[in-house]
Amino acid sequence: MSLRVTVWNEFVHERNNEFVRSIYPDGIHEQIAGHLRAQGLEVRTATLDRPDHGLTPEVLDATDVLMWWGHAAHDKVRDDIVDRVQQRVLHGMGLVVLHSGHFSKIFKRLMGTSCGLTWREAAERERLWVVSPNHPITQGCGRFIEIPNAEMYGEFFDIPDPDELLFVSWFEGGEVFRSGAVWHRGRGRVFYFRPGHETFPIFHHPQVLQVLANGVRWCAFAGNDQMVSIGQAPNQKEPLEELSPKDYVAGALRHPPASVC
Repeated sequence: MSLRVTVWNEFVHERNNEFVRSIYPDGIHEQIAGHLRAQGLEVRTATLDRPDHGLTPEVLDATDVLMWWGHAAHDKVRDDIVDRVQQRVLHGMGLVVLHSGHFSKIFKRLMGTSCGLTWREAAERERLWVVSPNHPITQGCGRFIEIPNAEMYGEFFDIPDPDELLFVSWFEGGEVFRSGAVWHRGRGRVFYFRPGHETFPIFHHPQVLQVLANGVRWCAFAGNDQMVSIGQAPNQKEPLEELSPKDYVAGALRHPPASVC
């Protein structure tokens, strides 16, 4: 079965800003989805204005990896939808969070921190250095990715220490930033990737698109299906091994041994 991906985009800037629309006429979500479909993945899109923001239980149940891009309408995302997405991640759905999605409700929920950072819009050069060259997500990137015009994101980035740091950005103005990192949450995998401001054609950049495809494949759950689902573990009463006879009174041995070696 083909890997099933849902690309979520609030789809606000492309409708309200003619310049953004000229870069992404069908929306950032369709630009990304088109590339992933060309990679042989099964891709649907979802946007803020759809019922349940396009993230109904049926859609999420049929999603192996969810990609999230948001910026202007983080507060418009319903909390019950965030709860729904969080539970799917804990049960094994992958999540790829893009650029300003760092401040989305779902990313902050999963990180447990403010996810704040510093920023500047000056169309400056960005160089994303690969700091984990053996990770599946960084394959095909070489030593670095060069982006000629980007919005600066700078430290301090208030995130928990990642399970692995993949990219560190240097900007023309001198700042650095942890631009690509991964975490495990429950049975799910989370990948944050910084590039992608709406006023720059970054999601047309071949290497950026390659990282997104790599990230989707890495985030797809490949764990132990025999494990009990997170949050649904039964109260196990039967031991796996035969226990020797013991005589308990109120949780203590009636005749404890005289000494313990």
